[in-house]
Amino acid sequence: MTDKAAPAPGIASPSATSVSAQTRTMLWILLIVYIFNFLDRQIVNILAEPIKADLGLSDTQLGLLAGPAFAVFYALLGIPIARYADREGTNRVRLIALALAIWSAMTAVCGLAQNFVQLLLARIGVGVGEAGCTPAAHSLISDSVVPEKRSSAIAFYGLGVPIGSLLGLILGGIVNDLYGWRIALMLVGAPGMLLALVVLFVMREPRHHRPVETTATAAPAQLPARQAMREIFSSRAFLYILIAASVTAFLGYGKALWTISFFIRSHGLSTTEAGLSMAVVLGLAGVFGTWLGGKCADIFGKRDKRHILTLPAYGMAVGAPILFLGYQMDDWRVAVALLIVPTILNSAYYGPAYACVQGLVRPQARAVAASIMLFGQNLIGLGFGPFLFGVLSDALAPAYGEESVRYVLYGAAWLGLIPAFFFWRASLRLGRELKSG
Repeated sequence: MTDKAAPAPGIASPSATSVSAQTRTMLWILLIVYIFNFLDRQIVNILAEPIKADLGLSDTQLGLLAGPAFAVFYALLGIPIARYADREGTNRVRLIALALAIWSAMTAVCGLAQNFVQLLLARIGVGVGEAGCTPAAHSLISDSVVPEKRSSAIAFYGLGVPIGSLLGLILGGIVNDLYGWRIALMLVGAPGMLLALVVLFVMREPRHHRPVETTATAAPAQLPARQAMREIFSSRAFLYILIAASVTAFLGYGKALWTISFFIRSHGLSTTEAGLSMAVVLGLAGVFGTWLGGKCADIFGKRDKRHILTLPAYGMAVGAPILFLGYQMDDWRVAVALLIVPTILNSAYYGPAYACVQGLVRPQARAVAASIMLFGQNLIGLGFGPFLFGVLSDALAPAYGEESVRYVLYGAAWLGLIPAFFFWRASLRLGRELKSG
């Protein structure tokens, strides 16, 4: 790999000192898009129990709907769509708008499903649509923000994960209790189709609006697929981050679904109570943790690039025993309180990890690099996390009954030590592998 990547003409350079109003507008719109992304993706978590009762599903089928039905198609389509996003002539804004319209429509269609197969196909449609969003969004952000601010900017975009999850838990729980799970899905899907128009007419593609003095400068050619992949996977730091982020997602998606079922089954909460309680944990704590991770990476990464990943590494190690203790509590209020700190620490990885990925490759391969990360996180994390947690719960049910989910979560808590180790290993290589552009 080359030691230094020159910024593409007409985009932010390392000498830039501030974020323009246009870039701030883009970041805010992308944040709202990502909120809808996770709202539509994760609302099935709070609706899992009423869907199970209405359609007569097993825990394994619930895990399949929450995981592989979405994740397999999301992951497989993500890389070719990212290759398209990395092409110089691609309008990434239009790509994101189209993706948003598709996944929003399919979320609404989920509410019309009359059986498991119909709901499965609709969830696949949600995954197909969402595959076009984040790689293009990360590429846009990296082209518009200087490297010194990249962790914070990507973390700002990443706030869509906890905020979208929070809104899904609150809205899904309340609307389900009032009107049922079908109306909840239709209600969250419809606004996204209107938001797609906002994206289309308000955001601008920086590739197509370069200053006049740069138009004569040749844009960097897209890397051939084989060369892009070779450059990405030749980075040992990238491989470590990919492993760490994939395991983090496996545990995070699994816990997001089954912790809610745990509170409903083991603690007797209603969907509204469980949604509001977990909104505090997955939503507010996740927002703070995501912001904190990006901020700490930018501040301490200036002193030593290793410290970009210090908080994700040590945070996940510290969070494991606290999480285990939380699942042991008989009082659900104490359990929720104990889950707050681990959620903050486990959320801190998003901005630092994805900013490192964007800095480990040249601009012509950034969307592909992000899509490979998303491939691992979604195929391994979302694809297998909820599903395998459900399979284990069914397997333990004869011995532990309704408490089977609790025992699955015990093991999940300690598995957080695995990504902690790989984030630490990746941090040791950032000084020699991170590019300056």
